[in-house]
Amino acid sequence: MRWFWLDRFSEFVSGSHATAVKCVSLSEDHLLEHLPYYPIMPNSLVAEGMAQCGGLLVSEIYKFSELVVLAKFAHCGIEGEARPGDVIRYKATIQQAKDFGASVEVKGDIDGRPFSQADIFFARFDPETTEHTKGRVLFNPEHLRAWLQFVGVFDIGVHADGSRIKVEDYPNFVKTVSVK
Repeated sequence: MRWFWLDRFSEFVSGSHATAVKCVSLSEDHLLEHLPYYPIMPNSLVAEGMAQCGGLLVSEIYKFSELVVLAKFAHCGIEGEARPGDVIRYKATIQQAKDFGASVEVKGDIDGRPFSQADIFFARFDPETTEHTKGRVLFNPEHLRAWLQFVGVFDIGVHADGSRIKVEDYPNFVKTVSVK
């Protein structure tokens, strides 16, 4: 993944909920290019931040061992603007998880005031069932592991029983996965 719309997780409870923050900075190119002379974070990137927060929570349910793709925003609302200096706090909560995917509710706030809310469905994706993805490597587990470490999932994450989430809990990170 090239673009990260989360800076750090402050809470991550396996199968339940996660809280992440995004610090909006004037040094981000998209703020100056989106609306020249009026730097705000584009709503599409706010939505992507909500999706990344919820998507990582869902992906953990499936042990980070397969692709989980954003399938649908059932609802997405954003009130106001995220400007340089703002810290957006996203809170994702699993609504339901099934064999075929999971739905989450993600709420965002800036300084305690409600800012965004979305209901998002993530589907489990089997690349072998889609003709144009057969035989392609679609994601590198090592890159995902590194990102999870950057954003603090292994520093603050816990399982439902309260035990600490560790890299070793996810055998997919030990080997390289490629689709044949």
